[in-house]
Amino acid sequence: MYAIEVTEFGDDGVLERVERDRPEPGPGEVLVEVEAAGVNFADVMQRRGHYHGGPEPPYVPGMEAAGTIAATGEGVDREVGERVVAMTGGNAYAEYVTAPALALFDVPESMSFAEAAGFPVQFLTAHHCLHDWGGLEPDESVLIHAAAGGVGTAAVQLASLHGAEVFGTASTAEKRELAERLGCDHPIDYTTEDFVEVTDDLTDGDGLDLVLDGVGGDVFADSVDALSHFGRVVAYGAASGEPGTVDTATLLFGNKSVEGFHLGRAMERDPERIYEAVPELSELLATGELEVVVGQTYDLADAADAHRALENRETTGKVVLEP
Repeated sequence: MYAIEVTEFGDDGVLERVERDRPEPGPGEVLVEVEAAGVNFADVMQRRGHYHGGPEPPYVPGMEAAGTIAATGEGVDREVGERVVAMTGGNAYAEYVTAPALALFDVPESMSFAEAAGFPVQFLTAHHCLHDWGGLEPDESVLIHAAAGGVGTAAVQLASLHGAEVFGTASTAEKRELAERLGCDHPIDYTTEDFVEVTDDLTDGDGLDLVLDGVGGDVFADSVDALSHFGRVVAYGAASGEPGTVDTATLLFGNKSVEGFHLGRAMERDPERIYEAVPELSELLATGELEVVVGQTYDLADAADAHRALENRETTGKVVLEP
């Protein structure tokens, strides 16, 4: 089989097509013939060597893949040919990948493999950041950074369905229009507007109840400033390349709080807690109340182009690779 390998840490030029032996599923695992693999900003951070605890080169990136079961390992009650999407933890940029059977979700016939590949990381991250970690209530306000991105498009829909007042930042008119279509009440152009000032004005000086921040750096600090008393930020990434820092006095005197969420680590520690959201999310996707926004698809061999577009903020929704 062929796969895309990160040969060393660096820019997108370190992504190379290589030939590898097809893996074999071990006990409790399945082999998936990949039809679509999701691309996440975490893949970019890992490739650059900026991801805490990330893999060392050479390695095959990719955290999620959709396709059909090609083989099963010992103790697996699954059938060859079943349509599934898997949380792989790595190695998904390939024609075949193994995954734990417990990390499989069924893909309905009505959903394309590209859409399925955009489900696990995005929607589980958005759901848990909003609800389990963020504690969002229906009458509260929430700001979602990168509202037209992968996690952003999922979070906007989930927050809107929950009855919250949704604010979202995005850089272009096209992206803001997408966020608005998905349920964002107040799209904000962060390239020309100060989101702290905008949200303060629109909340009559009260500030926000919740902010989802996957950017870090100065955006994280400003997000804390934008909170109301008893408001909270859930930090789930650092796309800026800089971790967020906070003045504890700001938290103390504002009665504000900061939560951290990392999907992979949470799944390692308490997979049942993370997976319990899957039935509800699957039902909402099946009924059309939620949609996976697939923005761009690339041939697997063009993974470098996909990474470049993601880094340059040229993408909307989910970016997918297809072998």
